[in-house]
Amino acid sequence: MPSQPDVFVLYERAVQSPAIHVELFQQLYGETRPGKTARRLREDFCGTFAISCHWVAADEKNEAIGVDLDPVPLRSGRERNRTRLSTAQRKRLDIRQENVLTVRTGPVDVIAVCNFSFYIFKKRAELRSYFAACLKALARNGILVLEMSGGPGMVETTRDHKQIRRKDMQPFQYTWDQKSFDPITHDAKYAIHFKLRDGTRIRDAFTYDWRLWSIPEVREILEEAGFARSIVYWEKEVDGEGTGEYVPMEHGTNDYAWCAYLVAAK
Repeated sequence: MPSQPDVFVLYERAVQSPAIHVELFQQLYGETRPGKTARRLREDFCGTFAISCHWVAADEKNEAIGVDLDPVPLRSGRERNRTRLSTAQRKRLDIRQENVLTVRTGPVDVIAVCNFSFYIFKKRAELRSYFAACLKALARNGILVLEMSGGPGMVETTRDHKQIRRKDMQPFQYTWDQKSFDPITHDAKYAIHFKLRDGTRIRDAFTYDWRLWSIPEVREILEEAGFARSIVYWEKEVDGEGTGEYVPMEHGTNDYAWCAYLVAAK
């Protein structure tokens, strides 16, 4: 039997776009702090820290810190992503197996939370504590970037299948499985499954037990935690189709499913 591929490789190919995120973070920082360039990134819930690796590779002045509690994805990242960096780039990459609530990293320009990872905090007090810890870790001109999702398409019980075709590996099927949603608590459970070309199925490769937070709730909690302002970056649309470009907006379209970035500044 062929060996089963690393599920983290499948995840990266199906879900992540590290180069695009690095470019986006610099855009958000430059628009929030005109005339300045972000140099120190902290990637919370970093997993295999692919974004951090792209960050240090993008510029010789860039430094990155990846923080995650789970040793398994961190090990995968060290074996694959870190080894692709030069010796000089590795020196500017700091990977921590620590709790994002208590980690001490020194002042950073950007704290990035991708793939809706902060939804793991289900209580308002927990989320406020996390935001307060982020505020303390940011440099004077630092920003917190939160990737968020929502809309009716995030609460329905459904499965979304997608064929992933990449030059560096065999095609495979990615499935996003929305298992349940509680309208009273906003608790939501999701999973990712994979089906390989040879027919092998990897069920529940990744599972998520989140609270589906809304943008106004999160903005209020950010203010309670001490942030001076927050900006919603909503995807720009042309003829009803998303363009992949995110711009500041205070009112959005009621899309079936949306992804947005919330930027909080001191």
